[in-house]
Amino acid sequence: MSALLLDQLLRGVLPDPDSAGSLAVPTQCVVMAADLRGAAADLVSPLAFGQRLLVVSDLTTQAILGQRIVAELATRFAIEHLVLTDPYADLATVGQIEARQQAAGAQALIAVGSGTLNDLCKYAAHRQAIPYAVFATAPSMNGYTSVSAAITVDGHKKSLPATAAAGVFADLSVLAKAPARMIQSGFGDSICRTTAQVDWLLAHLLFDQPYRQAPFSLLHADEAALLAAPRRLVEGDLGAIELLMRSLILSGFGMTICGGSYPASQGEHLISHYLEMLPPAGWTPALHGQQVAVATVTMSRLQERMLQAPPRLAATRVTEADLIAHFGEALGHSCWQGFSRKRLDAGQAGQLSGRLSRDWPEICARLAPCRLSATVVRDALLAAGAPVGPDDIGLTAGQYRSAVLHARQIRDRFTFLDLADDSGVLSGFARREAADHQGGNNQRGIAAVVR
Repeated sequence: MSALLLDQLLRGVLPDPDSAGSLAVPTQCVVMAADLRGAAADLVSPLAFGQRLLVVSDLTTQAILGQRIVAELATRFAIEHLVLTDPYADLATVGQIEARQQAAGAQALIAVGSGTLNDLCKYAAHRQAIPYAVFATAPSMNGYTSVSAAITVDGHKKSLPATAAAGVFADLSVLAKAPARMIQSGFGDSICRTTAQVDWLLAHLLFDQPYRQAPFSLLHADEAALLAAPRRLVEGDLGAIELLMRSLILSGFGMTICGGSYPASQGEHLISHYLEMLPPAGWTPALHGQQVAVATVTMSRLQERMLQAPPRLAATRVTEADLIAHFGEALGHSCWQGFSRKRLDAGQAGQLSGRLSRDWPEICARLAPCRLSATVVRDALLAAGAPVGPDDIGLTAGQYRSAVLHARQIRDRFTFLDLADDSGVLSGFARREAADHQGGNNQRGIAAVVR
């Protein structure tokens, strides 16, 4: 069913559940197959990219797939190959890609990789007004088909407009051999659908912000199948890998349809982004989706805690001076630009408290169908060997508590983090969450799958 849904979406004939029209996306084709060996030139040719292409990989993806793609494309195209030594998704690395593309006269970019490489190429393509396509190397994130790129600018991780991939090509036999932690990362970026949808719908119900059902209707069937047997993901099962990759691709399309990351990135991503913006001293960051997995467990618990009774809100206590003291001068000012837009004064807090008290049963009823319980989320991640607690990703209780407390301050998205903090609940919750749920891997009862 989901394969048919993806086909209809690409052809522009899938009915839009939010209107009388059909859904449309800018990507021309998505090809997933058990083995795409020898097919690269045939896959890229219909995209009409021109003759000169720049293939971008890193040292790891070059060995896994990049050399093969270069050799196959070279039978039909003039190829320049850039191998990045230690790529980081920032403007300096984008500039490095642009310089090579301009020097080579390349008419399009071909990314061979996953999160970082895809973001770098889609943003460079956007700035140079050229197309790009991607050969995936891991089912590790949902950005393959989105039109935004996570790029760090002056220390602040931002979601910037980017070019949509004209083609997304996934050799499932390559994806299934990706390190288990990358597959678990993709599962984390997939299962956070539940907390992201609940956060986004809450902002819609409280502030009448735009909200759409379309991105979630794309994911329903594959999510149910993934949750039914998550362990298969790290056992090399091609069917499970296809389910995950299609879910991630459809999640990316959901963001594209909505014109932003709202359906896939809310409170759980704020926690992850905070950790990436202000990494604790000596900490080795986990993969993005691994951090999201841990944060999704936390947000699931927070949402359950807050939905027990209508909260009573007070004026937001956090000031610009607080942000500057915590984040530093430049980053503090940058965060304030977004955070200040969702601060509540006493009058707004009173009005919102009244609305919550009056409409609480209806709000809970609207949110209930979107939610997975924290237990379901945690058990599914455990079954896939994914991290669920702070020390699973190398964080102390104090470090994780700081992330949960301050994550809401990095941008303007209103989530259950804001509801909890403005009602005086977040500080105590963050302390208990960080202390009580350390040692997720040590308490598994299920052996993590290691390859």
